[in-house]
Amino acid sequence: MKKFQIAALSLLLVAAFSCKQTKKEEEKTEETVAKTYSIVEDSTNVRFTAYKTTDKVPVGGTFQEVELTYNSGKTPIETLDGLEFSIPVSSLFTNDPTKTRDPKIIEFFFEKMAETQSITGRFAFKDDKSCTVKLSMNGVSTELPMEYEITDDNHVNFSGVMDLKQWNALDALASLNEACKILHTGSDGVSKTWEDVAIEGSVLLEQK
Repeated sequence: MKKFQIAALSLLLVAAFSCKQTKKEEEKTEETVAKTYSIVEDSTNVRFTAYKTTDKVPVGGTFQEVELTYNSGKTPIETLDGLEFSIPVSSLFTNDPTKTRDPKIIEFFFEKMAETQSITGRFAFKDDKSCTVKLSMNGVSTELPMEYEITDDNHVNFSGVMDLKQWNALDALASLNEACKILHTGSDGVSKTWEDVAIEGSVLLEQK
């Protein structure tokens, strides 16, 4: 009888030990295949709002092409930190029914700059609300402070304001204002194109 009890106890111990080993192996496997975040293809959206006349009338637009380079990370911030982008200026779109505004902006603004092909930048994250973009335009690279938020469905929304003076773009701005002089003239008879431009952007992250 004692031999039977000892044998049964041994089997229970072996079974318990095997269960613990299996559980540890499962946990280790889960750690090994930890999910990472990446950006959903074609989810990037870059918008801007410029202003004309002394009443500061907004003129909105977007860039329809954005090329991204980044590394997937275990968190959204780890994925976005260091993200680089390139925006072809030819992809500018302001939804102008006359189809004359976009060519004017390209010809009299972007083509008056030292580098006209694209706008490039690199993200650096500071905390859970703010980041900076090392933005390169007109042969000048300088930091653009931005705020961001991450929604529950992993949309990341960015916002900031460019001062074109920081990119030595006031001559290009004056060129655009001259080309659009009548359209940028308000009720006071003054033609004006503002040097501050509001920037907004968004991407969608997915976890795999």
